[in-house]
Amino acid sequence: MPNTRYRKGKLYAADMAVYSRQMAADNSQEVSRLKRNLIRALREDVTPRQRQALLLYYAEGKNMREIGERLGVDKSTVSRTIKRGERRLQRCLRYGAEAYLRNMDSL
Repeated sequence: MPNTRYRKGKLYAADMAVYSRQMAADNSQEVSRLKRNLIRALREDVTPRQRQALLLYYAEGKNMREIGERLGVDKSTVSRTIKRGERRLQRCLRYGAEAYLRNMDSL
């Protein structure tokens, strides 16, 4: 067997499953906080159109063409709307999450 940095197949999958279980116990509170922050950011920090496009894309699994047909816009407009919404969410989670988490801990 060649000496490679990454193993493939069942052994690798089993190692990753063990790693995931071990890490999940350490960060479950952080993941919960991140989910709460994401939901709050979706409600407060993106436009209604961005929220609608993001939810159709990520929650319902629609593609750009399907979303465009549903919203009555071109698929390139949908793509731009989703990208702008993602950037707003990233900014919010990156810069606003620390203060929000401090507020949540004090409740």
